[in-house]
Amino acid sequence: MAFAPHRRIVVFGVDGVRTDTLAAAHTPRIDAIATDGFHATFELNDLAPTVSGPGWSNVATGVWADKHNIDGNIFADHRLADYPDFLTRLRTAWPEIRTYAAADWPPLVGPDCEGPVFATPHRVLRLEAHGHDYDSTGADIALDAARTLGGGDYHAAFVYFGEPDEVAHHEGVTPNYLAAVERADARIGQVLDAIRGRVSFAEEEWTFIVVTDHGHIDTGGHGGRDPWEARAWIAASGPGIPSGPVVTEHADIAPTVFAALGLDIEAEWGLEGVPFGARG
Repeated sequence: MAFAPHRRIVVFGVDGVRTDTLAAAHTPRIDAIATDGFHATFELNDLAPTVSGPGWSNVATGVWADKHNIDGNIFADHRLADYPDFLTRLRTAWPEIRTYAAADWPPLVGPDCEGPVFATPHRVLRLEAHGHDYDSTGADIALDAARTLGGGDYHAAFVYFGEPDEVAHHEGVTPNYLAAVERADARIGQVLDAIRGRVSFAEEEWTFIVVTDHGHIDTGGHGGRDPWEARAWIAASGPGIPSGPVVTEHADIAPTVFAALGLDIEAEWGLEGVPFGARG
């Protein structure tokens, strides 16, 4: 199917947000996306270790760790060349599509830990939080993403905020953790406001997805199968996004990106996810 340039999509990744903390936090921008489309919670399946490397790789590629071969936070022997991230697949199959990625966990967009997961965006912002200052890097990501997506000609983007996960690792599920979730929501709002302020916004069709990779145990940390660390969530809205209850999981995000842009999914890609709403 031919690419329709008025269709656009942003996937926001917010690392390590428990479902109960999200419910308790003041997150009007994520809530609005959910109200316009859906919010789904789900248990990570047995092919989805509860750590960030495989979690974000599942989101990015549309396949599970047995295919992309990332089962931890060191990406040695990965198979991302065979199962590339959705931005790379878009750029390869449809050269006219322009892509953007920004993250403050460096392996997502840089060579750290034998990354990156997102390999070839047209524009990339790679930040490293010195002294664990993910509040500062989150602010920088929001500013750059707002400027880039609000003023540039980009069709697909991945914008990541790592602060909630970092806070939980250092002090557990505390009021500071909840505050980090709220800051991430405000930064998502900053990017959304910039997009909605585009001169061409009325003629465009935007899809927005917000996703977390895993939760945390009460004292902080993840990697096991405790329900609080093995539960994740997705919120999404936009043309073609179903409303109400939706059964979904991480591998469905990449296929949804292609569907939202009006593009055909090729069987030879071997994707294991399906577009939102296609599961029983």
